[in-house]
Amino acid sequence: MFDDWRGRAEAPEDVVTRVPSGARCFVHGAAMTPTSLVEALCIAEPLEGVRLYHLHTGGPAPWAKPEVAGRIRAINLFTGAHFRDSVAEGHADFVPIFLSDIPFLFTSGQVPLDVAIISVSPPDRHGMCTLGTSVDAARAAVASAKVVIAEINERAPRTMGSSAVPFAQIDAFTVVNRPLHEASPVVVGPVEARIGELIADLVEDGSTLQLGIGAIPEAALARLGNKRDLGLHTEMFSDRVVDLVEGGVITNRFKEIHPGRSVTSFVNGSARLYDWVHDNLRVEFHPCDRTNDTHLIRANPKVVAVNSALELDLSGQVCADSIGSRIYSGIGGQMDFIRGAALSKGGKPIIALPSTAKGGTRSRIQPTLSPGAGVVTTRGHVHWVVTEHGAVNLHGMTLRERAEALIGIAHPDFRAELWAAARGVVRLGPP
Repeated sequence: MFDDWRGRAEAPEDVVTRVPSGARCFVHGAAMTPTSLVEALCIAEPLEGVRLYHLHTGGPAPWAKPEVAGRIRAINLFTGAHFRDSVAEGHADFVPIFLSDIPFLFTSGQVPLDVAIISVSPPDRHGMCTLGTSVDAARAAVASAKVVIAEINERAPRTMGSSAVPFAQIDAFTVVNRPLHEASPVVVGPVEARIGELIADLVEDGSTLQLGIGAIPEAALARLGNKRDLGLHTEMFSDRVVDLVEGGVITNRFKEIHPGRSVTSFVNGSARLYDWVHDNLRVEFHPCDRTNDTHLIRANPKVVAVNSALELDLSGQVCADSIGSRIYSGIGGQMDFIRGAALSKGGKPIIALPSTAKGGTRSRIQPTLSPGAGVVTTRGHVHWVVTEHGAVNLHGMTLRERAEALIGIAHPDFRAELWAAARGVVRLGPP
């Protein structure tokens, strides 16, 4: 029945004619960014007042260019590298929002979507495509949009879980045969390696993991080879997880939610990772309002959630989305998992960061946050904080005790000035 589906394909420039001026659109992200369609959209004429809602995207981002912003405006639900300058210069916008809340923006109609622009795997013999490596908010966008247009990628993996999209639901499509967008390899230096060791020491056998992508998660995962029966319930993961599953470390044996299966919202990594998730019944992709639901997260045992920070003050407030007032990333799922892990039996919410920035010239632990800095994790939610100089659990500590503990894991070059500043901030006595 679906053998002749390719005959209905159109050129990208014809597919995007379904996007009218003034439309609100969702753009699929990460490895599944529908590059051919967004590139065609950016040169389509006449087209004005289009808003593109998206998380981080992979590949080129022509709609980030100032000359396009007058016709097509990016609305970042999480700001990636392509859009930091655009947001700072006012050519694009940023929405501060928990990752778990994004699907409801679309399904509730608070952001009424006219078009969902997605990338999918080819339909199977039952007429079902899949959202490939990124389900996250795309599932809700497809369900909510008036029109669905797609880039069907011959190389997109078929993924399990809540990833299916009926071919009949796609209003127009183009066909491509290109590699998925891959994440750049991360470099793990001695600082990240030491942080990874300290995190690994906090992981017990039978723990359920949430780790993202980057040098610190990479370093932590690389040091878990001696653990047993770990589980995975996360918003995303990268290549290192494959090694732990194939090495028998991640078994998901003791999970209460989706036991026996690794659960994620999206993956971002190399072609090896994308090949591994293809038709893999051990991995389930679910929308981010499910993966990041604190009620579900807390039901798993010993949840170890590892999240990063750009800056931390001596009371424990965590800035993770901005450098001062300049938006750097987004709220994402940090608070979802920090709270979920805290409520999990034996759980350990962890904020991990190098002790310094700017080549060692600035402490990431500061007396107070920089002017304009956003608080992503409040001091009431923070528990474990890890730098290369140690790990401390701030939960239940007074402001004075927190300051003392955080100064103890700050870089030694900055401890004296932190002590001096802390005496005025939290009335510390002498060191």
